[in-house]
Amino acid sequence: MTTTDYIVRDSGPVTLIGGGETSDGDLEAALALAPTCIAADGGAALAVRAGVPLAAVIGDLDSTPAEVLAQVPAERCHRIAEQESTDFDKALTRIDAPLILGVGFTGARLDHQLAAFNTLAAYPHRSCILLGAQEIVLLAPPHITLPTQPGDVVSLMPLAPVTGRSRGLEWPIDGLDFAPGGRIGTSNRALGHVALEMTGPNMLLILPRRLMAPLAAQLLRSAPAPWPAHA
Repeated sequence: MTTTDYIVRDSGPVTLIGGGETSDGDLEAALALAPTCIAADGGAALAVRAGVPLAAVIGDLDSTPAEVLAQVPAERCHRIAEQESTDFDKALTRIDAPLILGVGFTGARLDHQLAAFNTLAAYPHRSCILLGAQEIVLLAPPHITLPTQPGDVVSLMPLAPVTGRSRGLEWPIDGLDFAPGGRIGTSNRALGHVALEMTGPNMLLILPRRLMAPLAAQLLRSAPAPWPAHA
């Protein structure tokens, strides 16, 4: 993928809609922070139903009804025919923006949700927050301070071996080795504000949904994304 392959370029955050479980309220929450709206294939249906203009529809376009595509200008519909990647992957890699807020990539089909998490790990240099019904999910950056309150659940799920350090967690992670099939960090709790450091782009961070706005603001302040692209 080169810079000439970008379909959408935006100096601000953008909202990306998937075809998974979502609602008009999810879309409104994302658009309040990231007003440019893009659909990954079937996500176009939610935008059209909500009357939200789409900057682009990106994907293999096999999940979007013809009557929905008919309501999007043809020059904004970008069919990527290959079947080696998901529609989320196709869209994420063709958006040049400092932050992407993804709605419709969690819930519903579990395989689609797991594939979305895999895509986050595959492109650690792209800042992206996925919005769920009650939580947000993102790839933990090298350093982050969370405006959590005492009792907030802070879950850490490794996608590959990784270590880290923490401040403000009920169960500190310093000196622990995390790995799939080994130690994981779900259902930890905040004592107040939490600071995290990670040694690599291999940890999913799962937080209360109400933290989306302050977390998005923090990631934008640190743009460009701190993790390098995979070789």
